[in-house]
Amino acid sequence: MTIQQVMQYLPQRYPFLMVDRVTEIESGKRIAGYKNLTINEQFFQGHFPGAPIMPGVLMIEAMAQLAGILGFYTYEKSPETGHLYVFAGADNIRFRRQVVPGDRLDLVAIPTANRRHIYKFSCTAHVDGELVASADILIAEQVL
Repeated sequence: MTIQQVMQYLPQRYPFLMVDRVTEIESGKRIAGYKNLTINEQFFQGHFPGAPIMPGVLMIEAMAQLAGILGFYTYEKSPETGHLYVFAGADNIRFRRQVVPGDRLDLVAIPTANRRHIYKFSCTAHVDGELVASADILIAEQVL
């Protein structure tokens, strides 16, 4: 999926859109994509001046957005059809190294459970093949 296709599934926009491209998608099974990080990202200006690193909460948000795209794609829904997938929680969060300007944050989300419009995903983030973050993400479906 190109960025234009990603934006059909996600209601977030700059500066809060955290997925630049989807590289793989298999309905109900797996999704992979990435976020390119440049020094121009607004959060790098204040986190931290002179030693910029991506905030961990934004890595979690990137994983959640990718998981949301898989939910929309799998169930053939979108914000245009009056549906939203919103972040509902995260468990087993681990950060293993810092993510800095110039990195490409490669993301993967795999569904592991669903119950009553709550979906759980096992998510990972890598830079240059090295695991930098992981979490179990919960996404809730809402009808607008």
